[in-house]
Amino acid sequence: MIGLEKMKDVEVKKSIPFSPPDISDSEIAEVIQVLKSGWITTGPRTKELEKRLAEFCHTSKVVCLNSATAAEELNLRICGIGPGDEVIVPAYTYTASASAVIHCGAKVVFIDSQPDSIEMDYDKVALAITEKTKAVIAVDLGGIIIDYDKLYAAVESKKNLFKAKEGSDLGARIQQAIGRILVFSDAAHALGARRKGKRAGEIADFTDFSFHAVKNFTTAEGGASTWKDIPGIDNEEIYHQFQLYSLHGQSKDALAKTQLGAWEYDIVGPWYKCNMTDIMAGIGLKQLNRYPEMLARRREIIEKYDVMSDELSIKHLFHYTEDSISSGHLYLTRVPGISDQERREIIIKLAERGISTNVHYKPLPMMTAYKEMGWKIKDFPNAYNYYVNLITLPLHTKLSDGDVDYIIYNFKKIIREYV
Repeated sequence: MIGLEKMKDVEVKKSIPFSPPDISDSEIAEVIQVLKSGWITTGPRTKELEKRLAEFCHTSKVVCLNSATAAEELNLRICGIGPGDEVIVPAYTYTASASAVIHCGAKVVFIDSQPDSIEMDYDKVALAITEKTKAVIAVDLGGIIIDYDKLYAAVESKKNLFKAKEGSDLGARIQQAIGRILVFSDAAHALGARRKGKRAGEIADFTDFSFHAVKNFTTAEGGASTWKDIPGIDNEEIYHQFQLYSLHGQSKDALAKTQLGAWEYDIVGPWYKCNMTDIMAGIGLKQLNRYPEMLARRREIIEKYDVMSDELSIKHLFHYTEDSISSGHLYLTRVPGISDQERREIIIKLAERGISTNVHYKPLPMMTAYKEMGWKIKDFPNAYNYYVNLITLPLHTKLSDGDVDYIIYNFKKIIREYV
């Protein structure tokens, strides 16, 4: 391997993608078996993946779906959240965190970040709670689980304002049983992350995960929902409602209809189509076998990046602390003192050296859809200040040690032109 300080750009020019999927022969062989089985839609492999993910997350049930966005939306619908309700969402996140709320007819209330942080300001969360607030969606960005103790404290501080939905339907009963604003986790990045001994999935009331192609754990597209046990609410009832919502409100799925004489079904609601297929689940089952090793490899890369960032006085996320272990999904760097234009120049210079980078994220009040709803980025200064000098480096398990060295060498060389 060429030493970092001796690298020559012309000698080691590489092409490094930002986040390719890590698919091994094991996943490919499993997909072939699924195709040969004659059962390619939701079936036995999807059910097996749900079972194994529940064991992995230390929860009672998991529902596999076709995306994290669908999972978050169904979490909200299961809990009876809709028109007339308000849901608090960080301004610093990807659009899915907010769009799922809008799909349900509820109103998004954006909250600024804490200074110099990706986490939302918990004091501002408490201040934003009204009698219409039904939920707050936390985002475990980059694979780092947020401080749910502080979030739950903010929610409890305004418990007197909470008004559960009236009635006896499932959503009303969930709200009545919990008796406070619901805490949802957008853990799209965080499968396998832990905080204070608990895994993502067993901390928030309801959690959604993403298995998109760029995620640590992928099923090509895909996602899942899970939840904590709720006193007085049967987990099987919740699971069944997810099945209804995800398959047109059909009272039997295709697997159940294969039983002798079981052709007849009912449509109990004109609902949605967002189920996972067994092809996707087959990929997931083999990914789960490999996942501990994949997480360990991400940690190795992050530790090398941390040394580089500290040497350059570059700000970065802390993925591994006494209290928490990240899933290591994203490596965010922030270059002190540079402007947005200089950040763009750095990204181009890295691309010219074959290194693909990204920015996670442009705050939602800067996006056209949300600006048209009346949101203004000037009201979210901390989110903007975090974004303006941010560069996300490649972090994935297809990176070789040589690739990581190449990224570090070129990043250091370019950044030193600016700091």
